[in-house]
Amino acid sequence: NQIFVAKIKVLNVFRASTSIALKHKHPVNATQPEVGDAGKLLWEKWNGFLPDGSISIYNSYADCIDYNISSTFQILVNEDNFEIAVWKEGYYGSVPQKSVRTCSSEEMYVGKNKYGLGKVDPKDQCFYLPWEGSEYWYRSYEVLTCMTAEEDLISDVSYVIDKAIIIKGLPTTQQISLTKTTTDERRWDISSSITFGVTTTIKTGIPAIVSGNIEISAETTHTFSGGNTWTEQVSHSVSIQLTVPPNHSCTVKMVGYPYKMEIPFTARLNRTYEDRETRSVNISGTYHGVQVGEIRAEVERCQPVSNSEHSSEKLLKHS
Repeated sequence: NQIFVAKIKVLNVFRASTSIALKHKHPVNATQPEVGDAGKLLWEKWNGFLPDGSISIYNSYADCIDYNISSTFQILVNEDNFEIAVWKEGYYGSVPQKSVRTCSSEEMYVGKNKYGLGKVDPKDQCFYLPWEGSEYWYRSYEVLTCMTAEEDLISDVSYVIDKAIIIKGLPTTQQISLTKTTTDERRWDISSSITFGVTTTIKTGIPAIVSGNIEISAETTHTFSGGNTWTEQVSHSVSIQLTVPPNHSCTVKMVGYPYKMEIPFTARLNRTYEDRETRSVNISGTYHGVQVGEIRAEVERCQPVSNSEHSSEKLLKHS
């Protein structure tokens, strides 16, 4: 029989034989547990059928599964079968890294022993097995964990240009110098969380505003560590031919407009785990870009000066 990881209002999950080797009775805690930061492992509400990717164990001891005592419970689901779930041994409340939480308000973890599923309580230093409205504790057990990811690769990025949002900001100016360096920022926010500390590589073209329209550059590769934001220093320069009247001073400014872009996209995420197994999933998200465009030179009205020689040198220097 398959036993599925579930959370219910009353923890009387199993119908089992009374010959179980019990150690201690403990009052039932009816708290609704929730998964912590476990990637694509999610608790899904029971809708009368098992969702795809439901986490389960083979229980040779129990004869059946009884969910009829409560109409409200949730199933632990490995969405898209993307995470690699591993059972690891634990003793006296110990839990390995990346263990799956069962409760957001208390530090409880999904556990099992040969009699069935339950929860590990590090505070009480034991594993609790629910049975007929009570819980029984054990010192040895196994804990459900997520295998550590080592690399993420995002590829096949497709931008939905017709749903892009473009925001044009107020102009920025640079006086005297006709060369200026600005910072362009690109960020890819995706529906699947990027694990902190995992190297993420993205292969994609970069959207840019060109003459008021969005154009996608040729595909390039960018690598992040612990995030999904890439910044680039961009140098802008303009040239202008200016006729300066005698005994006048003219001021030339470089003007540019900052643009913000929000563009939906779809892509493919390939994640490599510590055992070198790779799993793939389709993802969606939003690209956020900041760039400075429409760079041009502006000449302010020339003003007369008293020292024509000094003025000419200054104008030649900054023209």
